[in-house]
Amino acid sequence: MTKDQLFAFAQHITPQKTLSRTIGKIAECENTWVKNTFISQFVKKYQVDMSEAINSDPLSYRNFNEFFTRSIRPELRPISDKENSIVCPADGAISQLGDIEHGTLLQAKGHTYSLTSLLGGDASLSNQFLGGSFATVYLSPKDYHRVHMPLTGKLTKMIHIPGKLFSVNKVTAEQIPNVFARNERTVCIFETEAGPMAVILVGAMIVASIETVWAGQVTPFNKNVVTWDYNELNNIEIKKGEEMGRFKLGSTAIVLFGKGAVEWEDALEAETPTKMGMHFGNITEK
Repeated sequence: MTKDQLFAFAQHITPQKTLSRTIGKIAECENTWVKNTFISQFVKKYQVDMSEAINSDPLSYRNFNEFFTRSIRPELRPISDKENSIVCPADGAISQLGDIEHGTLLQAKGHTYSLTSLLGGDASLSNQFLGGSFATVYLSPKDYHRVHMPLTGKLTKMIHIPGKLFSVNKVTAEQIPNVFARNERTVCIFETEAGPMAVILVGAMIVASIETVWAGQVTPFNKNVVTWDYNELNNIEIKKGEEMGRFKLGSTAIVLFGKGAVEWEDALEAETPTKMGMHFGNITEK
């Protein structure tokens, strides 16, 4: 068994939810010694660049989660203002991006997964994205962990889908099939000038929770799929580049568009580093 296979096997036998919830409680702890020890070790291990944060003193944060979801100096993440542009939703790196072919998305070389499964089994919803485009951005532990809107959109639906909590790094994506469609996740559907857009926040090992700006903490919730519908009475519209959600401990964001709606930037490919707000692609002129 290779090192990578052993890492994947260990995740199958690890009590994922118990470990994640325990770490989550520690991450909310405000005891000075506990949170400072946790934060100091994290900054050192992952070489976190605190100079980018609005509050650059890591030990001044109330707890680890407040440090981890720290806001960043806006001038360091300018939002692309190119005509018809789509912007990157998060700091991190491209995991995969491309076309949604035959109702599947590419997870890693040799691994695809079902669009319908990713969206919680709703075939009518997945039909809106058949033949469309997807982009998967992996947020590493050192990255800025707020997710922003690729395009201005009105919220129409949010779905919480319970599941596993496998890691979502490159090694796991290459070793564990269907990982993004198996992990706990929150699917957010927006109506945009390019048609329907999905932004999917995928949970992972030791991710204590996922939050959205309109609902607060969404996970952990319960064992069933839960759907919230939004309409003109709610009137939730979020502008391109504005924050829409965040991870308390890191994970992955997946963006979906419908058929013929967008074209990704040519230079983007697997493992390309990303910064929130950078030019990510264009709305297709119709």
